[in-house]
Amino acid sequence: MSKPMTKHEQILAFIENLEVGDKISVRQIAKELNVSEGTAYRAIKEAENQGFVSTIERVGTIRIKKKQKENIERLTFAEVVNIVDGQVLGGRAGLHKTLNKFVIGAMKLDAMMRYVDPGSLLIVGNRDQVHKIALEAGAAVLITGGFDANDDVKQLADELELPVISTSYDSFTVGTMINRAIYDQLIKKEIVQVSDILTPIESTRFLYIGDTVDRWHQHHEDTKHSRYPVVDSNMRVVGIVTTKDVINAGDERQIERIMTKNPLTINERTSVATAAHMMIWEGIEMVPVINQSHRLVGIISRQDVLKATQTMQQQPQMGETFTDLITGQMQDVEDNGEVHYECEVTPQMTNHLGTLSYGVITTLITEAGSRILKKQKRGDLVVENITIYFIKPIQIESTIEIRPRILEASRKFGRVDVEVFNEGTLVGKALMVAQLIDR
Repeated sequence: MSKPMTKHEQILAFIENLEVGDKISVRQIAKELNVSEGTAYRAIKEAENQGFVSTIERVGTIRIKKKQKENIERLTFAEVVNIVDGQVLGGRAGLHKTLNKFVIGAMKLDAMMRYVDPGSLLIVGNRDQVHKIALEAGAAVLITGGFDANDDVKQLADELELPVISTSYDSFTVGTMINRAIYDQLIKKEIVQVSDILTPIESTRFLYIGDTVDRWHQHHEDTKHSRYPVVDSNMRVVGIVTTKDVINAGDERQIERIMTKNPLTINERTSVATAAHMMIWEGIEMVPVINQSHRLVGIISRQDVLKATQTMQQQPQMGETFTDLITGQMQDVEDNGEVHYECEVTPQMTNHLGTLSYGVITTLITEAGSRILKKQKRGDLVVENITIYFIKPIQIESTIEIRPRILEASRKFGRVDVEVFNEGTLVGKALMVAQLIDR
């Protein structure tokens, strides 16, 4: 028997079917779908996490267009309002639109307008005439310094559905904040998720709980695969069927009676690194992929995951993460045939007391242990566990030595002892355990 949709799922489906730009409120959802305000609130938050709803202070919650991964570096005007802690003065209906670029209007009008295209955002101070001309050119306007816009500009913004936003920050600060947000999005774009590598539902063979074993045999004959997800009438994954399940089962036997219930599934927004860890740890060849509503959207195989992991190792990164910045300080040093790593403690690596922060030392230990394992074992690895036995305070601008030593390296696991020295004194000691992935 297929389960009916939960109230939570009904609300998500309702929100997803709204027009882009529509306003949403907890009270409205609760009344329209006859649910409690708490249930409505949780579903709206989930819709926000999934990226098709945006909540803006002093404006409310609006339905926005879910961004594709290739357009993730483009911010919506709704996101800009949140970034700059802004107030929407007009053109609320256009908050779901994305900006192509932003222009800081610190020049004469003619020179400024050469850079203003439809879909751009003009960042400018208290210049009413400029606000109007920018809107007519198809650009949204962000007014800095906390100034208001005149009524004509607000009316025009509403007519053209182009937001006019006011913020108390100055133009330079606003430009820096937006740039930072775009840079963060670019890093996020480079993180490969399961949704990027899965075999989509259109190309996936699966079974319904009402199917018979004969249907499994048909799929097996066509694809030669042995594992298939089982779904109910709402496309929610309820089981999995393998060769082992169908042995000695008659062709007319119902799939529901022989399937393995509550199988392991992976969310489409899970990172490929996490998926690799999960599949290798569980020893599974294929996993069904579900969305936030627990509906089947495709499958991934261990081969897909390993191939993607290897490709990720070869690709240049678009933006440096904090881990890149920290590990970039580490220098390889060879001493009597043994490799260790040296690193200077920069101000960015310290806590408010001026000593090396716990998070940074954990990153350095992880990197040193990973590097030494990769030198001995070709392939990739997933860190399983790190135990730090002790740390003494390490002062700013010290040079530390990180000495990793392999205790054990089998085909699947590696254990590394890592010691940290400062001026010859032992200041840290840890044990790292990692899973090894053959290429």
